[in-house]
Amino acid sequence: MSMKSRIPLILLACGSFNPITNMHMRLFELARDHLHQTGRYQVIEGIMSPVNDDYRKKGLVPARHRVAMAKLALETSDWIRVDPWESEQETWTETVKVLRHHYNESLRLLQYKKEFIKNKQPLEGSTENSLSSHYTVLPELKLLCGADFLQTFQTPNLWKKEHVKEIVEKFGLVCISRAGSDPARFISESELLTKFQHNIFLVKEWIQNEISATQIRYALCRGLSVKYLVPDSVISYIAHHNIYTEESERKNEGDLLQPLRLHNTTVSPLND
Repeated sequence: MSMKSRIPLILLACGSFNPITNMHMRLFELARDHLHQTGRYQVIEGIMSPVNDDYRKKGLVPARHRVAMAKLALETSDWIRVDPWESEQETWTETVKVLRHHYNESLRLLQYKKEFIKNKQPLEGSTENSLSSHYTVLPELKLLCGADFLQTFQTPNLWKKEHVKEIVEKFGLVCISRAGSDPARFISESELLTKFQHNIFLVKEWIQNEISATQIRYALCRGLSVKYLVPDSVISYIAHHNIYTEESERKNEGDLLQPLRLHNTTVSPLND
């Protein structure tokens, strides 16, 4: 299939991005290459959605910093952008609702474009080389994640079963492999994931790169170099605002993640 006849697709990654690392950005590149190689899709946009502060993850610094760092890191990308909508909500928003929001936004944008095409008026802010400005059918939206993300579906009370079903059935997943995780096993052990495995794309990371945001924070707290693991612009921002300290790592310590809190469970918090 030619690029023009392929299905337009948007990749959405939800996460802490605390801080954003080179690996976070590599996930998008790996996913786009894989989807293009299927011959079915044309990836038109990547969206990075930092989680709301109310998620209560240990060591989570304010969203305004995480969004700012992500914007700096993505200044050199011509197809990935940061969207602050999730982080700007009053409370933590379930992932499926973030997917619904961006799906509805893509629908609204498509209708807007069709109306302008119908009236033969130029699109405000459009550019000739913008991939997303040329599609005329509703793009698919898929959730981009690391393969170990699939394992979290098995964590009691972390996910609602109906939400997992909607994510894998209506949207789909693009999972990047990571050392130590076996996504195929996670799928086979889940009746629901097995049922919709046709909508789960497993992407092999051909250069193993286990950059961990947690390890980055620990290094920064100890005054160690993280150069070439994190973009220079982000390193400068962190230094200027003195973001990652021993005190910041204790933030939300002992708290339950918000989804677990909402389910009134007594399980231990996820502190990674």
